[in-house]
Amino acid sequence: MPEVGLTEVEARRIDLWWSAVMVGSLALVFALLSVFGGVAVPVLLALAGAYIFNPAVTSLEKQGLDRTWGTTVVFVAGTLLMVGAVLYLIPVFRDEAAKLPHFFSRASSEVVPRVEALLGRSLPDLVRQRAAELGQQASDLVQSAGPAAARILASFAGNTARFVATLLGLTVVPVLAFFFLQDYPRLTGMVKDLLPRRSVALISRRFLEVDEVLSAFVRGQLTVGAVLSVIYAAGLSMGRIDMAIVIGVIAGFGNMVPYLGTGVGILLSLVGLMLSWQGPWQIAVVAGTFVVGQMLEGLVITPRIVGEKVGLSPVAVIIAILAFGELFGFVGILLAVPVAAILKVVLRVVIQRYRRTSMYTGEASSP
Repeated sequence: MPEVGLTEVEARRIDLWWSAVMVGSLALVFALLSVFGGVAVPVLLALAGAYIFNPAVTSLEKQGLDRTWGTTVVFVAGTLLMVGAVLYLIPVFRDEAAKLPHFFSRASSEVVPRVEALLGRSLPDLVRQRAAELGQQASDLVQSAGPAAARILASFAGNTARFVATLLGLTVVPVLAFFFLQDYPRLTGMVKDLLPRRSVALISRRFLEVDEVLSAFVRGQLTVGAVLSVIYAAGLSMGRIDMAIVIGVIAGFGNMVPYLGTGVGILLSLVGLMLSWQGPWQIAVVAGTFVVGQMLEGLVITPRIVGEKVGLSPVAVIIAILAFGELFGFVGILLAVPVAAILKVVLRVVIQRYRRTSMYTGEASSP
């Protein structure tokens, strides 16, 4: 059915132009990141921050608060929350990180005997040997991570110009994000004013579809990850599992990659369970923690807190992360989900228009 005020041919032409512009814009972003990464990365981070926090500021604005004051309130609240979390989490993670070498060393020497006792039979010598080697390699890797990071930082700092540029770039992100967030309606209004008048309604609807898919995944999964991290960390701590907080955070935020977070979390919990065995009750606590976490995610957190999932399918997320990670490295992994969300809408629009052509329907085209 043609769009209001547009013929089917006009609507198809507008949608195809919009799709081409969106794909070209994504290509331009990656080109700028590869050539002007020092400038492009802070700007993209600031725009991402403005996008994430815009609903909160808009909500305050609807309640009668000036947008500048609303932006200030959100930034102050976010800063206080971040500072509080950092002050609490840094000592916790520092203590947990100090246990990692011992954790892996014990895993290599104690897990295999416990598995053998559980199975009632000896494992092949190759399995025992590989377990010992992997445990020792992981322990050595963790022990060398701190000095290696210090050497990398010292080498990076030796290039004064690059170090200063990166430092300034990271420092300017909050400033840019503040102004982008404050002027968010004006910036979107400027883009909207540049659109051809007959195509404003249709293109605005397309951007709304992108926003729905993107916000459903990004904002939704960040919320789900934070809540699940607290649930998993609290449950594993109650079960007196080694590295409970680290495992909980990995399992919670790892949930953004479907199945990966839960799978890795369960595997690490089983290793921690074997190393901190105090009785069968721990098995019940670990199993209950992940069962309750998944039930709350499916029945309460997503439907009641986040809202209906409109985002990407698990397969699409996994393929996007693998593909963009292979093509563009770490930056590609970070941008994989937003890019996949945009491409999903673009593909849906193109397919929608194709299904309305005479080529697809087999009907004679109207003169």
